Amino acid sequence: MFDIAARDPDTLAQLWRTLESDHEFDITATPMWARVRASGLVSGRSTHGDRIATIRDAHRRYGVVIDPHTADGVNVGRERRVAGVPLVCLETALPAKFSATIHEALGFEPPRPPAFADLETRPQHCTVLPADAARVKALVAARADAGG
Repeated sequence: MFDIAARDPDTLAQLWRTLESDHEFDITATPMWARVRASGLVSGRSTHGDRIATIRDAHRRYGVVIDPHTADGVNVGRERRVAGVPLVCLETALPAKFSATIHEALGFEPPRPPAFADLETRPQHCTVLPADAARVKALVAARADAGG
């Protein structure tokens, strides 16, 4: 949406305020709509039931476990794709993050990458920053340079 809003933070903030108050926003009568149309971007919706069915289908067909967000993308992608055009959906999260949903869909806990085996026992850290993009970028850069 940031790109659709011409990278204007004030326009984007107004959209989110409208979404919060009205539970939707309509950009079809705005200059943003031309950018959406030119981008080829489409949207759709996926319910919890759709997610569960898509997770089950991906596991049955391909032997893979996908997370709920990826399942939403696959579900909507299947509905919206143009015939003859391959569907590519990038995984958005690890299924292990959503063990309850995966268990509901497949009846087992999703595999957890070994690097995350002891995640719950590790120390937690929290850094509170003001709503300032420059400060957030500086913190990310400092942590990246420090290796974590």
